[in-house]
Parts: sequence; C-alpha cells; structure tokens
Amino acid sequence: MITPHIICFGPGPKFKGGIAQYNTALARSLKDEGAQVTIVSWTQQYPAIIPREFVDKASRSDFLEGYDIPVKYLTNWNDPRTWNATAKAIAELKPGKVIIQWYNPTQGIPLNTIAKYLRKHTKAEILFDLHFVAAKEQSSLDARLTRMALRHGHSFIVHAYKTAEELKALMPDAEFEVSLDGKRGVGSRESGVVGTSGTSDPRLMTNDPRLNDSRLKDPLSILKLYHPIYTLFKLDPNFDKEAWKAQHHLKEHVFLFFGFIRKYKGLHYCIEAFSELAKQRDDVSLMIVGERFWQTVDQSKFSTKVKNALFGTVKKLFLKKADDEREYDPLAMIGDLGLKDKTLVVDRFIPNEEVPPYFQAADTIVLFYETATPSGVESLSYNFKLPAVATRVGHFPETITDGFNGYLAEPKNIVDMVRVMNASIEQPIPRENVVEATKEMSWANYAKAILRHADK
Repeated sequence: MITPHIICFGPGPKFKGGIAQYNTALARSLKDEGAQVTIVSWTQQYPAIIPREFVDKASRSDFLEGYDIPVKYLTNWNDPRTWNATAKAIAELKPGKVIIQWYNPTQGIPLNTIAKYLRKHTKAEILFDLHFVAAKEQSSLDARLTRMALRHGHSFIVHAYKTAEELKALMPDAEFEVSLDGKRGVGSRESGVVGTSGTSDPRLMTNDPRLNDSRLKDPLSILKLYHPIYTLFKLDPNFDKEAWKAQHHLKEHVFLFFGFIRKYKGLHYCIEAFSELAKQRDDVSLMIVGERFWQTVDQSKFSTKVKNALFGTVKKLFLKKADDEREYDPLAMIGDLGLKDKTLVVDRFIPNEEVPPYFQAADTIVLFYETATPSGVESLSYNFKLPAVATRVGHFPETITDGFNGYLAEPKNIVDMVRVMNASIEQPIPRENVVEATKEMSWANYAKAILRHADK
C-alpha cells in the first residue's frame, strides 16, 4: 500500500495562536495514522501594514518533538513571487491531499494562486479546512476574496453546521453533499468529477437548478466534523491546585477567560457578569489570561505609528462596522468595577510550557462570545475536563448540552450570564460529563475521516 503524502498548509509552529497549534496537531494526527506529512507554512500571513507581532518568541517547545514532519516556511503574503514558488514546491512533492487552513479572507489573494495551480497541475484532493466562512469583522471585500480561493476546493471540512450553511450561501450555484464520517469520492482531475458518498446529512444537501459552471456540476464534498480536543498540553500529575490558588490569591470557585483578547470573545460581558456575581458571593475569582490582540508591538515606534495609520485607513474604507477593535480595552473595567482583589490578570502571550496550570487551577471556562465559530479555547478546556459557561451563539449549542457538560446563557444578557455562573457553582458539572460529551472528538477520529474515501 502506497503511503499517502499529505500537505498541511497553514501557519507553522513558530507562529502564535490557535491556528498554528491546530495545524501542528492535524499534522501529528495524520502522521500517527501512517501518512507522510509535510507542513507548508506562511512566512508572513498578512499584509505588512497590520501592526501586530504574529511570531511566538516565547515558547521553548513547538509540539513537533519526536515527529518526523518537515516544516517548510515558504509563503509571504507580501511577495507574490512566493505564491507561485509555494505552489510549485507543493506540486513537486506529488501530494495525494492538500489541506489548506482557511481563517482569514485577506489570504484569499495568495491562496487563489496556490490552489488554482495545484488544481490544474496535480491530482491532489484540495481540502479547505474552514474555521469560518463569514468573517467576524465582515468587510465588503471579504466574501469576494473568500469565494476567489474556495472555488478551487474539491472538499471542505467544517466544524459546525453554521459554517456549512455559510459555505452554501457563498456558493449558491454549487451542489453540496455532506458526509458525517468522511466517506467521499474524488474523481480524476481530467474528468473533474467530484462525487460523495457515505453518511450524509439531508439538512445540508442542495440541488440548485441554476448550476451553469461546468466545474461545479458535480457535488462538492463537505465533511461535517468538529474541532478536535487538543492533547498538545499535558496535565501536571503533581499539580497542587490549592497551593497554586493560595499563591495567586484565588478563592474557592475560579472562572477562567483564556486566549487572545478580542471583542467578539466578549470579555467585557464576562467581567461585567463576574462583577455582579461577586456582589452576591465572596467565594469567587476570575482569571483573565491572554494577550491583547492589538498590543503586541511597541506603539511608540515610528514604524508602528505608520502601520497604525495605514491600517486604520484601510479598515475605515472596507469594514462594515464603524468601531475599531484596536481601541477595545475591557481590562480597564477591572479597576472601574473594583475587582482588582478578585481577579488575576496575566496580560501577555502565554508560552506553551506555561498553559496547563491556569486550566488545572480553574473550575469553569467562560465563553461569553458575541459570535462564535468552533473555538480552540473550548477544545483546549476539554483536554483539562473543564465545564463551560457559554452564550447560545454559533456552534456552542452543538457542543454544549445545557446542564450536562456546561451551561448556556442568552447572548448579551448579563442577568442570564450571572445565572449560569451561579449554576456552575451551586450545581457543578461532573468532570466525567465533559469526558462523555467529547469522547468522539479525538484527533485520531478526525484524521481517519480525512483519510477515508468512498467504498469502492
């Protein structure tokens, strides 16, 4: 049997953030299933005018230790010469599959070039792993840039039904069939046939009579999977939770907000709801652990000021929403609400080695998002068997059963958020419920679904 060669295109392990960790975990899981795997990565993921540091300069480990997985840093968003060079380098590896991480519409420009070349010059199945389709900060160009790249895909991986519906809306003239177990058939590039089979979901099947693009006349495959549970971070078996809490002045019941501080993640709701909860009881603490997304570079430097000015102009031209997230500062609420003695704030990027204690000390993860696509923080919390309190937005009702592995609140409703925070204390979720709810969401099952084809 020929070992398939799979390209995992996305940010390599030197980058910050959940997508880099996701791409690394995906490569590892495919390798564990016997595939030959190469990570092909960006060198710069975004336009140079974006005033932010994206490289992880703090972690000492990159999660590829012990794995024979080459990493090739090739693609510079700002240098079109690297786009063609990347496509040719991938083609030379003669891959059976190319899995492209899709997480930002601006990348549609270089990914259009890369995916188009691979579709024309290789027999590889082109899979877009969709972390979302409709961007959280949607601009007038986003849909066009997204469609520009995604039109070259044979198959699409989604982690939530909402994302599948967004894909259908983006490509209304396409016919889709959805596989829940990964079974699908990808025809030869010469014939252009893209068939599907296996367990499908009729909710997401369409047969649009307006089809007039010959490339789209055969059904495209959607693999409805999930965001797998991260196992990259290991629990410390010797961790002394009570001692750690005492050292950091934490009270009996500890809530955790973790990850980049972005407006859509609703930290402002979390802080306000916690403030109301703390008025009702004095046995609660809140940990806020993560980096301010737009505060990662020296704001006093001339180059940063220039980037801020250019980036601000571009956002005003294209964003539908007038508010600028760079001014978002929910941490100021802590002082305003008198919560300094009830909160632990770690306002910086957390290296890989330092992540586990925060999750092991917490009792509940807080996910009061305004909008949600499948969350890496949610997946990471499941690795530590943490129940969640979350809002009823996005995919959360798919992954969180209210009262079983977490509690769901109405979005933007502080009273209801306080209610579920209280419920997590008065009626605590058994950790075994979290394990039960997520037992099928392993990376091994995920990799098997990607590798699976239709029965001959």
